[in-house]
Amino acid sequence: MAAVCALGASLVLSACNAEKDLDLSTYVERTDPADVLYNQGLANLNSGRLKEASAKFEAIDRQHPYSEFARKAMVMNTFASYRQAKFDEAINSGKRYVSLYPTSEEAAYAQYLVGLSYFRQIRDVTQDQREARRTAEAMEEVVQRWPESEYVEDAKTKIRFARDQLAGKEMQIGRYYLERREYIAAVRRFRGVVEEYPNTRHVEEALARLTEAYFALGLVSEAQTAAAVLGHNFPDSKWYKDSYALLQSGGLEPRENVGSWISKAGSAILGG
Repeated sequence: MAAVCALGASLVLSACNAEKDLDLSTYVERTDPADVLYNQGLANLNSGRLKEASAKFEAIDRQHPYSEFARKAMVMNTFASYRQAKFDEAINSGKRYVSLYPTSEEAAYAQYLVGLSYFRQIRDVTQDQREARRTAEAMEEVVQRWPESEYVEDAKTKIRFARDQLAGKEMQIGRYYLERREYIAAVRRFRGVVEEYPNTRHVEEALARLTEAYFALGLVSEAQTAAAVLGHNFPDSKWYKDSYALLQSGGLEPRENVGSWISKAGSAILGG
């Protein structure tokens, strides 16, 4: 009986010693003051330790979810994620911030970071342009909702680039149809460029391609109008010279039909 008791005491003592050696932080997260975590996060950011900075900012969100520091940490974590090229995380964090704090001073910056995160993922024009479209949408929100913010001018620059990419994609598809002599499908793409992206660098070629496609379809008035609008806006263009020569080969010349959709769309081209 004494031996059993001694064995029991030994087991209890061993368990107590093991508990002393156990690192309880493995199971229970240590809670630090929000301001301490936030300042540590900023220090990590300034030192280029982005992963560590994110960990501090995320800890604030978990441990002090309704504090002012949690709000600030959210936008700083959006920035840290963006700098680490963790674009999906930056987008989700930025959108969450704008949704929760739409009237805060940092809301414009959070939305701007969302736009930048899409912008950094824009692919070559031969590939899908989903990110270009989302860039334009996100940056347009910056411009519309926070017109006085310091991010507006760069947002507008990013919008122009994104729209140019979208127009370029439409041109690529339109050329494909044109080469296959699928003229109606080609016209649809080139028309989209003229109507939706009139201030991109692609509109010049789009008008020339419309001249070519309409001429091939025998739609003479539309071909002449496309060439006329092209000549009005880009009189020294190589594309205009080519379009003029094409019409001349059929005994025609540029002539604008003011009732045509091309004539109406032409007023928006480069402010023409």
